[in-house]
Amino acid sequence: MIEFQNVFKQYDGGQVVLKDINLVCEKGEITVLIGPSGCGKTTTMKLINRLINPTRGNVLIDGTDNSHINPVQLRREIGYVIQNTGLFPHMTIERNVGVVPNLLKWEKSRINERVDELLNLVGLDPKMYKSRYPYELSGGQQQRIGVIRALAAEPAIILMDEPFSALDPITREQLQEELIRLQKEIKKTIVFVTHDMDEALKIADKIVLMKDGSIVQSGSPEEILRRPANDFVKNFIGKKRLKEALEIPSVADVMVRKPATIFPSRGLAVAMKMMESKQVDSLVVVDDDSHIKGYVSIYDISREFENEKKQVKDIMQPFQHIIGPDTLLSEAVQILDESKLSYIPVAKPDRTLLGLVTRGSIVGHMRDVYSLDGSRGA
Repeated sequence: MIEFQNVFKQYDGGQVVLKDINLVCEKGEITVLIGPSGCGKTTTMKLINRLINPTRGNVLIDGTDNSHINPVQLRREIGYVIQNTGLFPHMTIERNVGVVPNLLKWEKSRINERVDELLNLVGLDPKMYKSRYPYELSGGQQQRIGVIRALAAEPAIILMDEPFSALDPITREQLQEELIRLQKEIKKTIVFVTHDMDEALKIADKIVLMKDGSIVQSGSPEEILRRPANDFVKNFIGKKRLKEALEIPSVADVMVRKPATIFPSRGLAVAMKMMESKQVDSLVVVDDDSHIKGYVSIYDISREFENEKKQVKDIMQPFQHIIGPDTLLSEAVQILDESKLSYIPVAKPDRTLLGLVTRGSIVGHMRDVYSLDGSRGA
């Protein structure tokens, strides 16, 4: 986790570029810094690896003030991707990707394995690309190399400063998709600077919108779209995006907020009685803090009911899908349709149960939104 505490930055000439920035970039998430030119987004990002130092305030990495960390060591432990890739033109792709592991004195065999692994990760055949030089690659391929070079030494944090902005729209979209796919596998803490709202909405877990050195609003893409803080945010997002967002409901708009639940330690007879009283055929299993542990169905209970020693935890099953409250309803409907499920649990990132999206709750929402003749309701 990265935390900015009352960070203020003023250059020697008197120019104030950051004004008391307070921000948390959660571990394993993509935090996107966005705003007009000169708003302070790149300066904010460079404070993390100490390319710039604050005038006052603190930047903490996993609770440690980064001013107490040797800057060379710090930068070797943080991946960094820039707009023009920053690849060394006189080095092969293999040597470019292995730069930081070499500095960290990794064994050659380990570096070779890591280079092959990363090239495969972004769909570039090691046998074909390791011995090539940057000028022999397309812009999109070079940018892929820039990204995996930042991953080479397995850093927990990656900084990305407008890495795709110089690419054509098609290649840019492909690399955005690639980043989303990679993040599902590697779960790094990524701070990403962009001036493109569509890019931010597509890749971000959290968007931080800045203006004149201050944070105007931060939140999930869904929160930013649905609840813009002021006219500046509305104008930066654009009327078209806002209109489209208001027409697409999220899971939070339709979920059942008090689903039937049971603790893992309860017996099967109790579980069956609860199903009968709630008129449901399954229960969500949660712990004392409402964290999802799984589910138990009437069919599971009926198979084991004769065994009085059995408890819910002995027969419960894991959920294959758990979604967040900001998930678009269209995505939830697709999951329900493809998996043939009757419901999907909705939870916070720590698996705290918030509710259920059911086929019935979706039908109820559609009934409320649309009148019987198909026109929009009041």
